[in-house]
Amino acid sequence: MDLAALEKQLRTLQASAETHVSAVTASAELDDLGSSLLGKRGAITEILRGIGDLPAEDRPKIGVIANEVRAAIDALVSARRETIKADELRDQIERERSDATTPGPAPSVGSLHPIPETIAAITEIMAAFGFVVAEGQEIEDDVTNFQLLNIPEDHPSRDLWDTLYLKEPGRLLRTHTSPGQIRTMQAGGPPIRVILPGRCFRYEAVDASHGFEFHQVEGLLVDRSASLSDLKGILNELARGLFGPATQTRFRPGYYPFTEPSVAVDVSWPGSKDGWMTILGAGMVHPVVLENGGIDPETHQGFAFGLGVERIAMLRHNIPDLRAFLENDIRFLSGFR
Repeated sequence: MDLAALEKQLRTLQASAETHVSAVTASAELDDLGSSLLGKRGAITEILRGIGDLPAEDRPKIGVIANEVRAAIDALVSARRETIKADELRDQIERERSDATTPGPAPSVGSLHPIPETIAAITEIMAAFGFVVAEGQEIEDDVTNFQLLNIPEDHPSRDLWDTLYLKEPGRLLRTHTSPGQIRTMQAGGPPIRVILPGRCFRYEAVDASHGFEFHQVEGLLVDRSASLSDLKGILNELARGLFGPATQTRFRPGYYPFTEPSVAVDVSWPGSKDGWMTILGAGMVHPVVLENGGIDPETHQGFAFGLGVERIAMLRHNIPDLRAFLENDIRFLSGFR
């Protein structure tokens, strides 16, 4: 191996390095290439292993040439590294660029459960007639839940309710929202226009149309001139507001211990057997109930109505099984958005 041969290998390596370095596009790839050229076990080191075969006077010369080639290749690698870093930074900026005016991902929007949605609809309709919302209590006493509503202990109408009694004597979970009538009348005198939505409880077997927990909305109006015709007009509008302006109503004689006379209210319903569907019970507040509420039945009269929220919601949304209201199934709830 002579000086000329070693110099040729070094110059050839330099030319090859220029080609390969300029073709590299990634920092990691450039680091590997730089090590293969300039490292302790790199190409230049391998070429210089033949320096021992040179005459002593040629060794310094090949050392100078090797340093020139090493410096040239190192400069190429450094320059290419800066170019690659600039390209990678530009690409990163482009990938991470965000436009503040671009709409973000649409949020997952929930909706009201059909029970509070139905209560809200009833509340809105009744508000147009001056009714305000009042709250009753779910734990009641026997006196308010039954006796003050003209339902004494031995009254046969007690058989209409399977009551959930508490350990404390005389305390129970209310079986209807009607006790709110008594508490509202006792809390303040007439005129009264309130609706009382809330949960009720009865000891019943659970099936598609019955549950031990359900919701009612009670309505109560008391003043000096309330009449059955006023009740009929308001309930007509309530039915139309809930089921559409073409809805017709039918009032039939009914029986409730706390109203006299009492009526059952039906709405026109094409899917039923006779074209009608019962939605609520109502009537003129019984004079005994007025007295128990602290109101003189000789100077004031009133009317009341009560409806099952689940029944109304099932009719409005064509829901066949009321158990779906309590299952907390997101597939069911998402249908009411």
